[in-house]
Amino acid sequence: MLREKKVQIVSNLADDLSRSTIIIATNYQGLLAKQMAELRNALAKAGVGYHVVKNTLVYRAADQAGKPQLRDIIEGPVALAFGYDDIVNTAKVLNQYIKSAALSLQIIGGLLGDQILPPEKVVSLANLPPREVLISKLIGQLQAPVVILHNILSSPLQGLLSVLQNRAQTISK
Repeated sequence: MLREKKVQIVSNLADDLSRSTIIIATNYQGLLAKQMAELRNALAKAGVGYHVVKNTLVYRAADQAGKPQLRDIIEGPVALAFGYDDIVNTAKVLNQYIKSAALSLQIIGGLLGDQILPPEKVVSLANLPPREVLISKLIGQLQAPVVILHNILSSPLQGLLSVLQNRAQTISK
């Protein structure tokens, strides 16, 4: 029965690994059970899964899910945060909770697609502005050349209009 349970855990982990867009590995040593429960609840509200797992089971699940790169960031006791949608939101929620609760939790690294992220890259992801802000900045950058072109092309017409209006006023006087 113990073997069947491990097979089920590996299967569930492989499913989580294959569905996730980002995986962040953390060192959870020093956390009390109450702190761990609060962390899990906070992450679950944001749609992020968080599991403490045995390394050997993660290795098997990573191979099964086609993400063997995950082996490179797993050392010692590890808990994995699984982000399924927005990669920035996953990193942001985890990083904010670590800061706000002053936990001894450390980010070991991350896996984004096939790319290994060192801890500082995961933190820099967390510090990115929200998606909506980035989109609005991009739209502003795309509109800038059009606005400049409009101003350049309409400037001579505005000058001509001013000259004609001044001429019309001097004639009517």
